[in-house]
Order: sequence, then C-alpha cells, then structure tokens
Amino acid sequence: MNESELDRYSRQLLLPNFDIQGQLNLTQAKILIIGLGGLGNIAATYLATSGVGKLVLADGDQLECSNLPRQVLYAEHQLGLNKVDAAAAQIALKNSAVQVEVIAQKLADDSLLCAVEQADVVLDCTDNFTARQVINRACLSLKKPLVSAAAIRWEGQLVSFLYHQQSTPCYECLYPSLSDQQLSCNESGIIAPVVGLLGVYQALEALKLASGCGKVKHGVLRLFDGLEGSWREMRLSQDPECSACSLENS
Repeated sequence: MNESELDRYSRQLLLPNFDIQGQLNLTQAKILIIGLGGLGNIAATYLATSGVGKLVLADGDQLECSNLPRQVLYAEHQLGLNKVDAAAAQIALKNSAVQVEVIAQKLADDSLLCAVEQADVVLDCTDNFTARQVINRACLSLKKPLVSAAAIRWEGQLVSFLYHQQSTPCYECLYPSLSDQQLSCNESGIIAPVVGLLGVYQALEALKLASGCGKVKHGVLRLFDGLEGSWREMRLSQDPECSACSLENS
C-alpha cells in the first residue's frame, strides 16, 4: 500500500482484527451487486469508499424522479440515465481507484452464471422474488457467498448464505414460491431510511466476507421493524422438499 492509501484507509487499518491484511484483501476482491436501486446504491457507495478493488454493477433500469428519495448516490441531473452508468460516475467521484464494471441489462441465464462465477461475493439487491430465486440458484451451484436483503413499507430483512462453506439452507427454503406482487414498493410503498439501513448492512456483510475479518452467519434471517426500531433474528433450517438445495445435495 502506498502512503496515500495508508492515509485514506487509516481508520480501518487501526482495527486490530482488520489491519493492513484486511485492507489488502479488500483491494483484491471483486464484488457483484445485482440491482442498483434502494439497496444497491447504498451498498455500492460504502463498498467503494471502503476500498474494494472491483465492483460489478448490474441493472437494466433507468433513473427516475421517484427513485431519488432513497437512492441517494444519484443526482437530479442524472435522471434518465442507466442506473449503472449513473452509479459508476458517482463512484468515480468518491474513489477513483475502484474499478467499476457496468452491466446495463438484467442478468439471466449464461450472463448471470458468468458474472457470479467471476465474483468473490454476490449482493442480491433486486426487488422481486423471481430474480432472487434465480440468483440464489446461481450462487448455490457455483458455491459463491450470497448476501440478500429486501425492504418494504417500514420493514426490512437480511440474510447471508455462505455457499462456499455449506449448501443448506438456501433462499428457496425461506421463500419457495411467492408472487412478485407481494413485495412491490410501487404498490405498498417504502420509507427511505429503512432500505438505506439494509443496504448498509449488506455492505457490512460483504466487507467482512471480502476482507476475511469478522463473523458472517450462514442462513440466519434478520428482520427489522422500522416503526419499533427493533430487530429479530431466526436461524433457518433446510426444507427437505426445497427444489434448489435438496437437489444440490442429492
């Protein structure tokens, strides 16, 4: 690390369980963020400013005015741009040393598998169950750690799956089959700080995984109630009839 980097990341380097090795691990890490909305824009910001070496940003949507209250990485003059391009431009202003690769389309099939295979950590920041199930299966099959979050109304949830260590339980054990309409901000609304909080937690989990510092729990669901300001935690168990991880272990 050069003198400028030592100065920039000095507060992280002071952490006894992080130190220079943790920072070096971060600079060598490649993190895939799927979805650059309320969750992904926050996670990307903290990962970039913390010194992750390469971020891959995947999203096929354009920035709309209604996104701005919770997608605080973006600026008004970027309305109409692809979110990944807008995010890359803002990240460059915050930390020019971070390599950013943009994928301005929805990842699916071979493109998803290729992106997941090349990543060290995957963040699922999408807003529908169909996408989450597909991402889950890709990470499960390729043994990549997955950090998934969701937020709606005043509530949020976070769960990490360390598929490089164990295969069960998986995301589909938690949600085997649900309609996308059951988790729509367009229909149900969302308060901005809740989704921001979950994005911060995703970044924290990813930083611990990428640096090799700190503990990340496999298959532990954390539920946040914004109105009460409270957290609940529950450990997931494998669904023996899960169509994803039961096949993986058969």
